[in-house]
Amino acid sequence: MRAVVITQQDPSPLVAVEEIDPVVLEGDVLIDVAYSTINFKDAMVTQTGNRVARRSPLIGGVDLAGTVVEAPAGTLAEGTPVVVHGHDLGVNHAGGFASLARVPHSWVIPLPRGLSPRDAMIAGTAGFTSMASIMALEHHGLTPPDGTVLVTGASGGVGSFAVALLHGLGYEVTASSGKSAEHAYLNGLGAREVIGRDEIDDSPKRTLGSERWAGAVDCVGGATLGAILRSLNYGAAVAASGLTGGPQLATTVYPFIIRNVALLGIDAVKMPTAQRHATWERLANDMKSFPIESILDAEISLEEVPHYLDEVANSRVKGRILVNVKES
Repeated sequence: MRAVVITQQDPSPLVAVEEIDPVVLEGDVLIDVAYSTINFKDAMVTQTGNRVARRSPLIGGVDLAGTVVEAPAGTLAEGTPVVVHGHDLGVNHAGGFASLARVPHSWVIPLPRGLSPRDAMIAGTAGFTSMASIMALEHHGLTPPDGTVLVTGASGGVGSFAVALLHGLGYEVTASSGKSAEHAYLNGLGAREVIGRDEIDDSPKRTLGSERWAGAVDCVGGATLGAILRSLNYGAAVAASGLTGGPQLATTVYPFIIRNVALLGIDAVKMPTAQRHATWERLANDMKSFPIESILDAEISLEEVPHYLDEVANSRVKGRILVNVKES
């Protein structure tokens, strides 16, 4: 089988398409992989000194969609369309950048009826994380009449899907992006307004900024997340899933004890199976509200993955990069 193999070495990891004997794969479910995607986490695996990859060599790809070839009796029927993401996939277990994959059956989620493997991977981990973020905000009490919802890192995969999904659900969306060239793209996804990162908090020198956001989906972290917390409406929440702006969070207790705001952590790696099923069902339904092809920046082959991993690492793409594993 063909696979994108990442080998950790000095001075930088080697990323190459290789012919691999499938016997090296581990797991009781064999999947004929049709599509994968490139996520920021995939790009992190290829960076010098990264702490994400936990084995070498490693077949990359933190998500995949395809059909079951074989599985333990009583679990999954042959030919079942499935999706796999999170757990150790693509970091400590052979991932989705390959024509075949083996994984434990507990990792496998049957695709909701009507959702194709291709559309599932246009969404991928990014779309799934966006949906999980929105569901968490709604569980906290967010509704469209409450006001404007902020999405940061909006031109990336998670952010793009969040803008489109929120707009389709009737929310007024403000998108924040450091890429001025992507304003038209974000407006096309449904953002009413596009602002820069330094415009999130209108009073940075005060203890708290103005109450501006009924909720927020944050894909950036760092100083951006701190600015969001200072400018949420009373009782509002931010769903945080990213760290492209850095892992440190500088804040005070004031947003929490004066404005009763909430910080909701979103994890797509170890999420319980029942919650995964519910999130994919909801995502399959809500994606119908917009043309998901509008979020697709490129559809590529396995041979193009090394190049696009570098592009994602250097923030030179928008939306989603779909990997068509069968294309040569």
